[in-house]
Amino acid sequence: MHIGIVSDTHDNVEATERATEVFAEEGVEIVIHCGDFVAPLIPPYFEAFELHGVLGNNDGDARNLQAAFDALGSESELHGRFADLEIDGLSIAALHGESMAEVEAVAATAEYDVVCYGHHHVSELREDGCTTVVNPGAQFPTTADDDRTVAVLDTRSESVRFRSVLE
Repeated sequence: MHIGIVSDTHDNVEATERATEVFAEEGVEIVIHCGDFVAPLIPPYFEAFELHGVLGNNDGDARNLQAAFDALGSESELHGRFADLEIDGLSIAALHGESMAEVEAVAATAEYDVVCYGHHHVSELREDGCTTVVNPGAQFPTTADDDRTVAVLDTRSESVRFRSVLE
């Protein structure tokens, strides 16, 4: 199974549309959004997928974001500030990640196969012991082109690839 990972869409409709195109091309079934949707207009763009999201520091309208998730259907869920997921045999944590100390602490527990976070607007892929740590990049207007990416997690090979949303 392929899982799409995206973060920091910041109301960027064009980049969000491109991210969903990339995910469709990759055969993604489930998308994890690591926060900073900003407004409730973003979740509906992911209606073709099961969407799991966490709140970021710029997600001030949590009630209407929740309503947007509710409209997507029963499989999609806004998890609050932290998501503890089990998908296709992998344990996955998702958080926005304002505090790198928190990201490091979650990864260091070795409780998760994958830890996904955003906030820093820089794509990252690294191993922390037996845990893969992923920041998919960001869609904020001032983000460097190299970091205007999303990530695709292949649950069978447990590998992660980045795809540009600028292609």
